[in-house]
Amino acid sequence: MKTIGILGGTFNPIHYGHLRMAQELAEGLAIDAIRFIPAANPPHKSTHNISASHRAAMVDLAIANNPLFHLDEQELKRTGHSYTMDTLLNLREELGHETSIILFMGSDAFTQFDTWHRWQEIMTQCHIALVQRPQASKIEPNHQLSSTLENFLHSHYTEISDDLHASPAGHITMQQITALDISSTAIRDGFQHGNSIRYLMPDSVIDYIQTHQLYK
Repeated sequence: MKTIGILGGTFNPIHYGHLRMAQELAEGLAIDAIRFIPAANPPHKSTHNISASHRAAMVDLAIANNPLFHLDEQELKRTGHSYTMDTLLNLREELGHETSIILFMGSDAFTQFDTWHRWQEIMTQCHIALVQRPQASKIEPNHQLSSTLENFLHSHYTEISDDLHASPAGHITMQQITALDISSTAIRDGFQHGNSIRYLMPDSVIDYIQTHQLYK
């Protein structure tokens, strides 16, 4: 069964933390391709007045030399909020039900998963790979998750990566990755204060930001 990973977000801007996470998950979970899906109008985050077209262009530059990585602009073409469920339904229509889809999610974001639009239906369309972000404490169901999410996690959890290839959806797993403590917030602040951003993101993205005078 072909396996596709999806990494959504504002990518405001994209940086090496995003790219390294995607690369390690692709290798660790034997993923055939990863789609980077910029959110046009995310319901839980601000885009700080940076247009979706700019953020998508930066993603396109950042992933240009990796054949595993692909830009998916479907959320930029929809009106209204960028809901994950709508994106998954579009992917299913495109890919069919003989493809495994793995949604990458930070473990910190999972603690709020039950606030997502149609959250209980998401598992019918994909698997979830939870990733521990730098400075985010490990999920401890008794302390950080509601009882609803604790039960939800246990009912879908697997440590067997083959499970994610044997069915198109329905499992949650956890993956450890190299902890690169890079944040888009710190990068934006760096640009605003004239600090060097070199080695935090691809030079092509830095050049784009400077050319278009973003984050000033």
